[in-house]
Amino acid sequence: MTARSEASDRIDVRPLDFDDEAALVRDLDGADVLYNTYWVRFAAGRVDFDLAVRNSQTLFRAAREAGVRRVVHVSITNPYDDPTLPYFNGKAMVEGALARSELSYTIVRPTVMFGHGDVFINNIAWLLRRFPVFAIPGSGPYRLQPVCVEDVADLCVAAATMDDGTIVDAAGPQVFSFAELVRTIRDAIGARCALVRTPPAVALWLAKVVGLAVRDVVLTRGELDGLMQELIVSRVHPRGRVRLTDWLDENAASLGRTYASELARNYRRSASS
Repeated sequence: MTARSEASDRIDVRPLDFDDEAALVRDLDGADVLYNTYWVRFAAGRVDFDLAVRNSQTLFRAAREAGVRRVVHVSITNPYDDPTLPYFNGKAMVEGALARSELSYTIVRPTVMFGHGDVFINNIAWLLRRFPVFAIPGSGPYRLQPVCVEDVADLCVAAATMDDGTIVDAAGPQVFSFAELVRTIRDAIGARCALVRTPPAVALWLAKVVGLAVRDVVLTRGELDGLMQELIVSRVHPRGRVRLTDWLDENAASLGRTYASELARNYRRSASS
């Protein structure tokens, strides 16, 4: 038995059933810190951002009733009160609900995370390995600031003892333009894919075509708008320590070998349970 499987055997796993608030209260009873990572990346089936906000409010009520001492809430950099950006708008609404909940809380705002099995960096590499061209929406100068998932985890642990109401960004030490990021990944994995700048609408159409082939949502309009508006760049000094370029050097051989499906991980599984 591996150390990972031994650790997983010690984890008490319980369903996150938002339709049974009393059960949530019972399951949270005795918990000291609630680390809330619940969210949805896009609307699918009956699950949408409005439902995700309501579910978050239910979870906060249950945590308060159960006597949870502190909520560490994982949000996003630059949550934005704009209904045209439903992901960022929903994140802003959940932060507001937490602030009004009377719970003690801290908020960690990651940029875009990378690590073993991630969706964003891995699937860029997957596309670069399999297609002769990669579409860069627009001219590609908009920036992003990837952060290692292990750095985010360390910051979340530290957040449990920070002052009540503290909000911290979780951002990596390197900032890339999107075109530079894709080029960096391509060079790290040794792909020969050409990078072609296209109108954003064309890039979204191509992403939809690929999505039909892999039965997943590759890119949404809201994600692209948030990226192009540089909403996943921190405005403060980065707390992350792991450099993406160093991580790519260590993991290039395995990166992008398989496609990471958001629908298979987080939607179809819940629908079948």
